Amino acid sequence: MKPQPTQPDLLYSEEEEALRAAVRDLLADHCDAPSVIARAESDAPHDPAAWKALADGMGLAGLLIPEAQGGQGATHREAAVVLEELGRAVAPVPYLTSAVVATEALLACQDEELLGRLASGRTVGVLAVGLHTAPGAAFPAVRLEAGALHGELTGIADAAAADVLLVPAADGGLYAVEAADATVTPQISLDLTRPLATVTLTGAAGRRIGDAEPAVRRALSAGAGLLASEQLGLADWALTETVRYLKDRKQFNRPVGGFQALKHRLAQLWLEVVNLRAAARGAADALATGHDIDVAVAVAQAYAASVAVRAAEEALQLHGGIGMTWEHPVHLCLKRAKADSIAYGTAGAHREALAELVDLRAP
Repeated sequence: MKPQPTQPDLLYSEEEEALRAAVRDLLADHCDAPSVIARAESDAPHDPAAWKALADGMGLAGLLIPEAQGGQGATHREAAVVLEELGRAVAPVPYLTSAVVATEALLACQDEELLGRLASGRTVGVLAVGLHTAPGAAFPAVRLEAGALHGELTGIADAAAADVLLVPAADGGLYAVEAADATVTPQISLDLTRPLATVTLTGAAGRRIGDAEPAVRRALSAGAGLLASEQLGLADWALTETVRYLKDRKQFNRPVGGFQALKHRLAQLWLEVVNLRAAARGAADALATGHDIDVAVAVAQAYAASVAVRAAEEALQLHGGIGMTWEHPVHLCLKRAKADSIAYGTAGAHREALAELVDLRAP
């Protein structure tokens, strides 16, 4: 008799809850709302002190890297917990792009030298593929002429913070290029805490580390799956802060949160956030175990964007006038949620992919 597959345990373990508490405490010190808002208004949105604390102090930059290469040897479940907390704080650090996406590309290529550098946190790696690119979609590549790389790639998230760029080339290879050898030009970004840039290469030297297609596919799949946990953190923060505010805000000498119409809106949002938690945890567990990754990631991303955006929009509206001000952090949450809604593929792209995977295509 064929053994039945065991159901995944989507609950948080004690170790994961301890990790959550530690990361939340660290972010309370380094990424409080006024600090993040001030950085978003500056020319240097990335927070090197927060990144150093996460990478050096806690070793989280190497969470997905095996211990043999200097990492922690943890799983995507732990990385998902970290991303939930980073999402709650809208932390301006390149964790998703370096510790997840670039790391997964390097794991696919088995480049131990660069994995060791990223594990230390002292080197930030960025995959030079547009943030909007879905797993499995075609992606631009630069030219390889006489052993040097030439071309322009746009929409590269966190390129300004990168020390090493992982660049796909037209010969099918993935090349490691020192960021100092590239020209990185900032682009106008809706989400100022995860800025985009254009990367221009004019005869840059690169070291081929592997084949681009499987490495990029693996990296974008992990990025999309774990992005759902960041979106969960955003949505959970928006709901929690809105409930807290409506309990304190009074109108006609009674808490605004007691009005039935608002209670119904919050109850519906709570149900959606709970469902998002299940989808995000399912994607993280699938990435950790290797079971049904494509389906779990597509399900999570088909659902996550709309919930995160709606939670942020509800938070802004239900905070009233104060929610419209630049001083309140809800605008950071809304901009990140909107930017995330097209990151690593839109919800529509993931629904189409899911229809193909489960053979439920439209007639």
